[in-house]
Amino acid sequence: MVGEAKLRSEDLNQCFERLMTVGSGNSGIDSGISQGGVKMEGIVITEWKDIPMELLLRIVSLVDDRTIIMASGVCSGWRDAICLGLTHLCLSWCKNNMNNLVLSLAPKFTKLETLVLRQDKPQLEDNSVEAIASYCHDLQDLDLSKSFKLSDRSLYALAHGCPNLTKLNISGCTSFSDAALEYLTGFCQKLKILNLCGCVKAATDRALQAIGRNCSQLQSLNLGWCENVGDVGVMSLAYGCPDLRTLDLCGCVCITDDSVIALAYRCLHLRSLGLYYCRNITDRAMYSLVHSRMKNKPAMWKSMKERCDEEGLKSLNISQCTALTPPAVQALCDSFPALHTCSGRHSLVMSGCLNLTSVHCACAVQAHRTLSYIPNHAH
Repeated sequence: MVGEAKLRSEDLNQCFERLMTVGSGNSGIDSGISQGGVKMEGIVITEWKDIPMELLLRIVSLVDDRTIIMASGVCSGWRDAICLGLTHLCLSWCKNNMNNLVLSLAPKFTKLETLVLRQDKPQLEDNSVEAIASYCHDLQDLDLSKSFKLSDRSLYALAHGCPNLTKLNISGCTSFSDAALEYLTGFCQKLKILNLCGCVKAATDRALQAIGRNCSQLQSLNLGWCENVGDVGVMSLAYGCPDLRTLDLCGCVCITDDSVIALAYRCLHLRSLGLYYCRNITDRAMYSLVHSRMKNKPAMWKSMKERCDEEGLKSLNISQCTALTPPAVQALCDSFPALHTCSGRHSLVMSGCLNLTSVHCACAVQAHRTLSYIPNHAH
C-alpha cells in the first residue's frame, strides 16, 4: 500500500508539471518548475495545495474521470474544489467494484448533472442508486443501462431524489415494473429523452399512459423489443407528447396501424420512426403519414432553404413489415425527400421486404437515369 501511494504521488507530480504547462500556456514554465516553483500573477506554486481554484478546475477539465477521482483524494482543498466544480462523470471504465465506488463518491460529488454508469457486466445494486438520489439532486442525465441487478427500489429513490432528470437510460434493466416506472414519471416530469429498450416488464401500456399523462416535454423514446407495448400505450404517447421527435418501436409486435395514424396526426415534429418487425403495419399507416405531410406542408412561397430545413421524417425503418406494398411506400418516399434508399444514405430501411425492391428515392432515380443516359449519349 505504501508503494502504491508513493507511485500515485509520483504520477500526480508528473501530471502536475505537464498540466501546469498546458494550463498556463507559458513555454517558459519548465524553468520555473526546475527552480522550485511556478510564478503566476504574483503567486508562487510549488505544491498541489497552492494551485488557485480557477486553475484547478481548468486542470480537472483536461484529465480523464479516473484521474479526477484519484485527485479528489489528494487533500481536502482539492476534494472541495472538485466537488464544487465537477458536473459530468463517467464511470464506465470501472470493470469491478463500481457499486462501492458509487457509494463512496455520491456524498462528495453533489453537483453532478450527468452521470454515466453503463456496465459490461452487472455491478450496480439498489443501495448505490439510492445514494445517488440522496445526494445528487441536480442530476439531469443518468445512464444505468444493463443494470440487471436493480429493482423497483432504484426507480422509487430517483423519483424522490432526482426530479430534474431530463435524460434517463435504463435500457436492459429487465427487473423494473410498470408500476415503478409509472411512479417515476409522476415526479420526473421534465424527461425529454427516455431509453426503455428491452425493459419488457416496465414498458407496458399502463406505463406509456403515465408517460403521456406526465411527460409532455418528451422528445425521444426507445421502446425497442418491448413486446407488451400496444396501441393503447402508443396512442397515449401521441396525444400526451406532441413534441416527440424520435420513437423506436422495433419489435413491438402488438401495435397496428392505429398507433402510426395517431403519431402521424398528433406528433408533427416526428423525425425518426422505427417499425422493424411490426408485421401488423399495413399501407393504411403509410398513407396516414403521407396525408399528414400534405396537410401540414409549408406554404409554397417559403424559400428553398426553408423548405430543405422543414419538419418531416428523416429516418424510417420498416424492415420485416411484409404487409406493405410498393405504391404506399413509394408515396411515402415521394412525400418525404429526406428518406433515401440510395447507397450510403439508407435512411429508409426496408431489409427483409422483397416486395419493396421497386421503391426508390428521387436521387436514386436520378442517378439511374444519369447512368442510363451516358452510354446512349456515347453512341
